[in-house]
Amino acid sequence: MIQHPIAPVYDEHSNILILGSFPSVKSREQGFFYGHPQNRFWRVLAAVYGNQVPQTVEEKKAFLLQSGVAVWDVIASCEIQGSADSSIKDVVPTDLSGILAQAPVRRIYVNGKKAEQLYRKYQQKQTGIEAVCLPSTSPANAAWSLDRLVEAWQVIRE
Repeated sequence: MIQHPIAPVYDEHSNILILGSFPSVKSREQGFFYGHPQNRFWRVLAAVYGNQVPQTVEEKKAFLLQSGVAVWDVIASCEIQGSADSSIKDVVPTDLSGILAQAPVRRIYVNGKKAEQLYRKYQQKQTGIEAVCLPSTSPANAAWSLDRLVEAWQVIRE
């Protein structure tokens, strides 16, 4: 069983919450979300918000908080082979109540189908918030170009 090693990022100004499934091997090594260089999360968010792509963990945290974006994952611990969402089993979900009690979250977005499936199964009843599924920024989602992802992710600005 692998425990989620990264604390959620949010503050009292975070009005949207983006949930992934579980950190990749690279993210777990770096100790921060979307750490794989081929994952397009940071490039997509930077384009959506008209910012430079943040490079360091400190820059990434500051960018999220300045943009009113909270980030975490739906899984607290699980069995997983490498970084493959398809191998995830024995899921223990994260408890989102702390974030939702402290941040004025008005929308929840999930990064990809696995996060959507798990959120619906484990967290939606507790939160009472329907999540909007966005196309995954993972390199495994090669069918989506960076431009298409940026276009789809614009919805988080509305």
